[in-house]
Amino acid sequence: MRHSKKRRALRGLAYRYDSSADHIVQSCEQSLKRLGVETIDLYHLHRPDYLADPEEIAAAFGKLRQAGKVREFGVSNFRPAQFAVLQKFCPMKLIVNQVEISLAELRTLDDGTLDQCLSEKITPLGWSPLDGGELATHHRTNAPVRHPVELNLLDVLDAIAETRGKSRTILALAWLLKHPAKIVPIIGSTNPDNIREAAEAAEVQLTRDEWFRLLEAARGERLP
Repeated sequence: MRHSKKRRALRGLAYRYDSSADHIVQSCEQSLKRLGVETIDLYHLHRPDYLADPEEIAAAFGKLRQAGKVREFGVSNFRPAQFAVLQKFCPMKLIVNQVEISLAELRTLDDGTLDQCLSEKITPLGWSPLDGGELATHHRTNAPVRHPVELNLLDVLDAIAETRGKSRTILALAWLLKHPAKIVPIIGSTNPDNIREAAEAAEVQLTRDEWFRLLEAARGERLP
């Protein structure tokens, strides 16, 4: 297929990640400067880099810790095997893996991520715990078509929320908190009311029946 020069120019550089030692150290130093602090408590690699050398990453982490610039390290969006390879080369324990998990995104239940967190005492940080707001109490997308499974999940959430006298937001977060891996949902809201509402999830203990009702609704099928 032929492309005009203009079209090729619009494509620009490939989107990429850089986990080289120099980039990790420089990024950390820039973050320290922007934050106006001397030490970062927890420093993450944001996504797996297919060209990453785990020995090089470990060396960069060691340099940052020795210089007192970072206390603890973790990763984001790493599959269990990727996490294990990096941990093998790191002298310090990697304490978190930040992954997408919610009632609308269940992969970590089945791909070994949460099992690894339990086995190795890694804290799973859950990003998009309300599916970008789609599971939140006051949010309904304007999309003309929604999948029947999604609609049924919201109905089940609403039914349990009504019985409990709690909001859909609280129930969706409480579902995550019940998992024994001790998932920490990352709440992205800047609205104080939404943050206060989300915090109430810590006080709600779902029953096993409620938890599995929500799981089956999220899967769109009965468990075997």
